[in-house]
Amino acid sequence: MSDVLVSARRLTRRHALPKTTLFERRTYTTALEDADVDVTAGSALGIIGESGSGKSTLVRLLLGLDAPTSGTVEVDGRAVEATASARSLHWLRRLTGVVFQDPYASLDPRMSVGRIVGEPLWALGIEGDRRARVREVLEQVGLEAGMTERFPHEFSGGQRQRIALARALVHRPRLLVGDEPLSALDVTVRAQILALLADLRRADDLTLVMVSHDIGVVQSICDEVLVMKDGRIVEEGPTEKVLQQPQVAYTRRLLASVPTIDPHAGRPDVGGGR
Repeated sequence: MSDVLVSARRLTRRHALPKTTLFERRTYTTALEDADVDVTAGSALGIIGESGSGKSTLVRLLLGLDAPTSGTVEVDGRAVEATASARSLHWLRRLTGVVFQDPYASLDPRMSVGRIVGEPLWALGIEGDRRARVREVLEQVGLEAGMTERFPHEFSGGQRQRIALARALVHRPRLLVGDEPLSALDVTVRAQILALLADLRRADDLTLVMVSHDIGVVQSICDEVLVMKDGRIVEEGPTEKVLQQPQVAYTRRLLASVPTIDPHAGRPDVGGGR
């Protein structure tokens, strides 16, 4: 049996709503409820759903960036305590890399590309020839090693997202998490980044968690998929099975809302199920 790299059980996150009067009873909104997740080492998991469905909340809990109201998270067999100090979560930061949605906002405009990409090596105390590693990973994501002295404003959106990807990969993580990392890119650049991620999975046995509202992105790269609605996982399974034979009405509606370019492309089977 394959090893499970990430495991979550009954993961719940509630947020307190602000009181409008002094004596008003505290009320809460639920961002995530009773989520169970297993990510097998070397696999790619897609998380899909509409805005506000809980996708980003789930990812933040898996990465230890936020604390659950209840439930547990383990990565590589170790418990993730989001309330722990940054030092005590050093092991988790070493194992994971993250790429966020906006390539324009995620890069410090005052820092050179070399400093941006190399920052995790210094922050994590990784020894060796750091400059050489930065050049190596830039070439790996399809950029020139000589770009290290340039600044983010000198690059296109697609190039900036490649820089962000290089930063996420520079310390050789076992798990790469992308939170809508392709939504700001045009179709051509998106296809290039997806091909790059597929190559990295094969070359480095990288485990991938991809959050997206774009069904096509998930279908092209992910082995398994979770469908989320209103903070709950409503359907899960192998990507092709879920997308071609969805069992839940919400999944069928979600898939039906996606335009198809090919008029002969197959539609999901909308019969049966819940």
